[in-house]
Amino acid sequence: MTSPSLSYIFSMIFKRDTKLAWSQGGSGTLGLSFFLIASSLFPFGIGADPNLLQDVSVSIIWIMALLAGLLSLDRLYQVDFEDGTLEEMMISPIGVTGVIIAKSLAHWVNSIVPLILFAPLLGVLYFLPDQAFGALILSLLVGSPALSFIGSIGASLTLAVKRGGVLLALIILPLYIPTLIFGASVVKNAISGLDYYPELSILGAVTLVSMVIAPIASKAALKLALE
Repeated sequence: MTSPSLSYIFSMIFKRDTKLAWSQGGSGTLGLSFFLIASSLFPFGIGADPNLLQDVSVSIIWIMALLAGLLSLDRLYQVDFEDGTLEEMMISPIGVTGVIIAKSLAHWVNSIVPLILFAPLLGVLYFLPDQAFGALILSLLVGSPALSFIGSIGASLTLAVKRGGVLLALIILPLYIPTLIFGASVVKNAISGLDYYPELSILGAVTLVSMVIAPIASKAALKLALE
């Protein structure tokens, strides 16, 4: 009997997390609902001034996307940890690093990508100029994977902590600052008609660094939690 290939195990972990994310009460629908509702509340509090809404739109959309992704991070490893599946995954041929990458990618696809698809609707609500829509989508596509990979560090560090959601936020939010700064800068430059590719390049570099460092840090934390 031949053992399953690494790609098969990787896809099974990805599909399992996708199924859990979109099941009843899953993180996918919860995060998307929070993103749309919370982002839509600001115009009622700020007022209907188009210039004012346009000024704050980029920061609000990016911060709401960040918080929506954060909502589901405490469940990234928790469900599998509680039923013992995580330990079985870690001793599978794919290894701990493969498990972390598969689950982080699944979190990004299921919790962040839907927000990116709906972000243009919020851009219309905030009177975002036409030239900024492309930059908004591009900045979210390039920068948002870092939210899932950096988040996996916090999720693994707080895995064995009861009610670790608040601690997870305290650990992760400061690490999100570079992504938030350069993600918002890309769109603000596009609104002003300035070149935004330098900021976009730095944003991409932040994402790549997070994709390298996060599996290493998460691997150490997961092994510690399972000891």
